[in-house]
Amino acid sequence: MKTTQNLPTPPADYTEVRWYAAYTCSHHEKRVAEQLRQKSVEHFLPVYETVRRRKDRRVRLEMPLFPGYVFVHLALCHRLPVLQIPSLVQLVRFNGTPAALPDDDIECMRRGLERGVRAEPHPYLTAGRRVQIRSGPFEGRQGILLRRKGKLRVVLSIDLIARSVVTDVDEADVEAL
Repeated sequence: MKTTQNLPTPPADYTEVRWYAAYTCSHHEKRVAEQLRQKSVEHFLPVYETVRRRKDRRVRLEMPLFPGYVFVHLALCHRLPVLQIPSLVQLVRFNGTPAALPDDDIECMRRGLERGVRAEPHPYLTAGRRVQIRSGPFEGRQGILLRRKGKLRVVLSIDLIARSVVTDVDEADVEAL
């Protein structure tokens, strides 16, 4: 006689496609992104351009904006092929469960970088004068205001991975909170 098991139904977020931060081995972000592309997994590796000095010349490099992380867009039920990628350590977890990022955080970052907004890594900040960006590609995002050499800069953070980026803004584009 065959018995049927009552398997628990997976939670709704298990099948929902969300953005997750994938932690990679050091300096392997581009390699992981290429392997995700080969597996047709939607991903996002934000980069910035920097100039590094070598002994005899200057070299222009594209470096990851969030070192050690690649963002993947998937349902948790489809995470196994992603986790089998060499150099991908794990999805960022909170209390043992992969933690999803707010979709608008990633979409806003993508939109800004596609429009050519210059952003650079910055130490993670939690204290400072909080502002909201009123217009431009980062419209609606909140950050911490900095002043540097007469220019206004806003530090935008992704709290889940405790990483930040800084971008220049016009004074008219920000409002205090």
